Amino acid sequence: MDTQEIADRLEITGLLARYTRAIDSGQWDLLDEVFSPDAVIDYRATGGIRGTRDEVKAWLAEVLPYWPGRLHLIGAPTIDFQDGEAVVSAPFTDTLAPTRDMVTADTEGFLHGGGWYHHRLRRTSGGWRSVELVEEQAWRTAR
Repeated sequence: MDTQEIADRLEITGLLARYTRAIDSGQWDLLDEVFSPDAVIDYRATGGIRGTRDEVKAWLAEVLPYWPGRLHLIGAPTIDFQDGEAVVSAPFTDTLAPTRDMVTADTEGFLHGGGWYHHRLRRTSGGWRSVELVEEQAWRTAR
C-alpha cells in the first residue's frame, strides 16, 4: 500500500464514523459530509425508503425521533478501489431504544439489528463522498 491508499482508507473509515454519528445524534446536516448531493440511499431492506440525500434526511428526521436512544456500531470495512471509486462494505449492529433513560428489560419498543452497509464512494473536491448506500439487513429483533 502506498501512502495515498493508506490516507484514503483512513478518510473512508472516518466517513463511516461520521455517518453513524449523524444517525445516532440526529445531526442530519452531518450527512452532507458523508453523501454527495445526488447520492441514492436505499433503506428498503429495513422497511425504509429509497431516495436522494435530502429526501432521506427529511425522512430520518421524521422517523428516528421515535427512538431517541440510538447506537450504531460499525465493524471493519472492506474497501476496494476501482476506476476512481471505492466500493465499501461495512458490517454493523444497531440498537434503537424508545428512551435514553434506563428502562426495564421487558419494555417494548427496542429494535436490535445487524447487517452490512454497502457504499459506492467517489473522491470529490471535499474528500470522499458516498454516491450510493444500500443497507442489507441480516437480522432484526424487536420487543
